[in-house]
Amino acid sequence: MTTAHFVKPDGFTRKVLNPTVAWLARRNVSLAGSRVLAVRGRKTGEWRTTPVNPLPLDGERYLVAPRGHVQWTHNMRAAGGGELRKGKSVETFRAVELPDEEKPAVLRAYIKKWSWEVGAFFKGLSAESSDAELLAAAPKYPVFRITAD
Repeated sequence: MTTAHFVKPDGFTRKVLNPTVAWLARRNVSLAGSRVLAVRGRKTGEWRTTPVNPLPLDGERYLVAPRGHVQWTHNMRAAGGGELRKGKSVETFRAVELPDEEKPAVLRAYIKKWSWEVGAFFKGLSAESSDAELLAAAPKYPVFRITAD
């Protein structure tokens, strides 16, 4: 049995970085477009939140999971959408997971825009990676196209 790719956040990320980014977003301050993602838990139905970096690309928007198959991706699959929050602004959306063959252009754009923040999670990949390299890595990184609800 193959296990899904998952990079566990370290203590600094869990206790300092993510809470700081979420705190700023709740106060209407965004770091390079960051938002707080809220998705209903697939088991409890309760709202679960985490900071994310929505990616605008070619008239569409995407959420990429640089740490792999994490809790919010499992919840997103079950819920089919959620909310992006910044300050008092709440945007509800629907989400559709992309098949691997559609991911290379999105992964390339995401790495290019946020490599300074999440580059460590894309070991061996860069914005200059070939389509074949990005396609080979695609199963590790869930990508969701989001549209307004």
